[in-house]
Amino acid sequence: MGKIKNFFKNAFKDMKSSAKAQHEVDKANLEAVKAESKATWEEAKMSPKGRQALMQKERDEQIAEAKQRQQEAEERIQFAKENK
Repeated sequence: MGKIKNFFKNAFKDMKSSAKAQHEVDKANLEAVKAESKATWEEAKMSPKGRQALMQKERDEQIAEAKQRQQEAEERIQFAKENK
């Protein structure tokens, strides 16, 4: 009978720790959503010049990311050609 009792004791302990960890994840996600919502609100209140600057910054970041991906792909192509 002791084995069954220990099994359930450990199972409930694991469930409790898992629920606690999931609660922390949910709480962090909620805070992130709140911050993103506030950022969107503040961006919506920006002046047209400020909004244009923000959009240009986002486009510049996308261009830089695309160039990085292109460079990585070219390196993979070169590596594949050298190791045929």
